Amino acid sequence: MLNLEFSVAQLIRAAAAARERAYAPYSGFQVGAALLTRQGHCYTGCNVENVSYGLSCCAERVALFKAVSEGERDFEALAVTCGTEDYCAPCGACRQALAEFGPETKVIMANCRGEYRVQTVGQLMPAPFGGKCE
Repeated sequence: MLNLEFSVAQLIRAAAAARERAYAPYSGFQVGAALLTRQGHCYTGCNVENVSYGLSCCAERVALFKAVSEGERDFEALAVTCGTEDYCAPCGACRQALAEFGPETKVIMANCRGEYRVQTVGQLMPAPFGGKCE
């Protein structure tokens, strides 16, 4: 599915490893993400909570912000896992942030059994805010 040296399984493993570093003392809900660029670089992120809940940041946006801060703008796929039996889908804020960089990015939503579902950002966020009145 991925056109570079990363396989889906490798990307999910990278997300799971990032999940282990999550700082989630309030919710206990640990999430990990791994974002693959079209150039083959992988950026990981974990959720980071704060006692002032609005200051918390999701794993997907941590990975995205790390990549963007390193000059990346072209993304192939994002794997996300929360270690439960459910598939871990990005929240609305993460969908909007990912949509900024293109609707074709694949989102691999994994569960604790290693199973996954794939949708594009465009499928998950069909009408993102674009800052223009149509």
